[in-house]
Amino acid sequence: MIRTFQTHRVRRQEELTDKLWDFTPLQGESAGKTFSVFTPSCWESYPGFGLYRGRGRYATRFEAEGNLRIVCKGVSHTAEVYFDGEKIAAHYNAYTAFSALVRGAAAGEHTLEIVADNRFSPESALHVPNDYMSYGGISRPVALERVETCYIRYVHVAPFRRGGTWRAAVEVCVDNLCEGGPVSLSVRIAGKELAFPESVLPAGERRFAGEMTFEGVRAWSPAEPALYTAEAVLSRGGVPFDDLIDRFGFREVRTEGKQILLNGAPLRIRGVCRHEDHPQFGCALPLSAMAADLALLRDLGANSVRTAHYPNDERFLDLCDETGVLVWEENHARGLSLEQMQNPRFEEQAEQVTREMAQQHFNHPSVYIWGILNECASDSEYGKACYEKQFSILRALDRTRPRSFASCKFKTDRCFGLPEVVSYNIYPQWYHDTPAGEYLADLYGWVQAATEGAGKPFLVTEIGAGGLYGYRSPYAAKWSEERQAKILEEQLSAVLRFPDCAGVYVWQLCDIRVSEEWWGGRPRTMNNKGIVDEYRRPKLCYEVVKRLFAAGRARTERT
Repeated sequence: MIRTFQTHRVRRQEELTDKLWDFTPLQGESAGKTFSVFTPSCWESYPGFGLYRGRGRYATRFEAEGNLRIVCKGVSHTAEVYFDGEKIAAHYNAYTAFSALVRGAAAGEHTLEIVADNRFSPESALHVPNDYMSYGGISRPVALERVETCYIRYVHVAPFRRGGTWRAAVEVCVDNLCEGGPVSLSVRIAGKELAFPESVLPAGERRFAGEMTFEGVRAWSPAEPALYTAEAVLSRGGVPFDDLIDRFGFREVRTEGKQILLNGAPLRIRGVCRHEDHPQFGCALPLSAMAADLALLRDLGANSVRTAHYPNDERFLDLCDETGVLVWEENHARGLSLEQMQNPRFEEQAEQVTREMAQQHFNHPSVYIWGILNECASDSEYGKACYEKQFSILRALDRTRPRSFASCKFKTDRCFGLPEVVSYNIYPQWYHDTPAGEYLADLYGWVQAATEGAGKPFLVTEIGAGGLYGYRSPYAAKWSEERQAKILEEQLSAVLRFPDCAGVYVWQLCDIRVSEEWWGGRPRTMNNKGIVDEYRRPKLCYEVVKRLFAAGRARTERT
């Protein structure tokens, strides 16, 4: 399944994944041998490939002709795409989509090959050994689209309220392969139509922009996640020949003083961080596993999820849209030092994924904030320049959402003048013994007294402790479930009572694999701070978090 809803009525589209492909590893003892594997998948889930780091070729065949657009939703972590043996695309980054166009393919059977590569190298600034696993494979769906010489690349809808009335700024991007006859474009939303005059399009990209006004539409909110479709249609002589349908919600997010407002009401975030990771599927979770994670999250009483530390599968965002779960989504970069940020490829690669994230996930109403560069060198002047550039890219692409980054630099951070929201990752009573309430008050006081973050909304974007599932200790030893539950009780109680904190994200929903090359002293080569283990079995802290989130919700509703 490519999305959870229909995205075309006119354009012919079919999924090439959700079936068996040929997989051939290109390194190691099995190099050159071909295996039949189901896609999407990660090769670490194949027998004998649990620690494979290298290149692997996937191949499939299909019947088609004409102009073919091949859309890859995610290949881990770099990709080369070949059509009938000819290279047609290359892409860096596992967590955003890309496409390749084949013009005028002859009728008949064709071969598609995708070479994935999960190796680390100096040319890769973002995919480095880290506190999560860098998988390999076709990890998200691949689609085949048959297009004419003119087709719609995206439709963006930016809703806003003016004088109590919902309006929407609409932008449609059209790709024209060559100049042809006149075409017309229309966009239908909630029974209304925005029509653009018929015109002859020059070859290349063309953007159409307009504004629409709506009466009687319902606002999107966690309590009532009302969704609408925007259907853009290209016609020639009154006959449709291409279309694109996307979903959005009428909702408005802004900051005011120390509050984050959704449709004018203050948000109080009770959130959980989540990696795309599962012992059976790696990062290629099927839709049912994504839905199961969301069910756990909602049972905990959480109203938000943080996509640590990369853009998530769009189907997961679709589910968040549908269930009313707010999303902090961030670009791909975690814990990069100043030296790592000075990699000659860093700025290019980080800016690419930032652009792709914002462009591709623009319409999701659940995404209420953009995050960048988790725990990177925000305590340096060079780092500050990088943060400023990427925040500027986000602002140029999207002025409807606030921006932030998760810092761990305590009282040395230099970047709080850049975003609309100040955010910190803190682990009192796990990595140090300072009581959580005391630590938070001291840090928050410094932000208000000594930084440009004073007066802005403040979020705790990570808090937590490690616990090994099944390890029980009568004296609550470190790594026991008892110690984890005790620390989370004290941490969350302090944060949820803190009046000037707009919310908190627990690190993290489930235990995850970490890179063998990094592991950093993690027992089991896992990050074990999950509220549930990797198989989603609840630890003792599960009921603690659930109880405290319920109390926090009740406290918010009373105020």
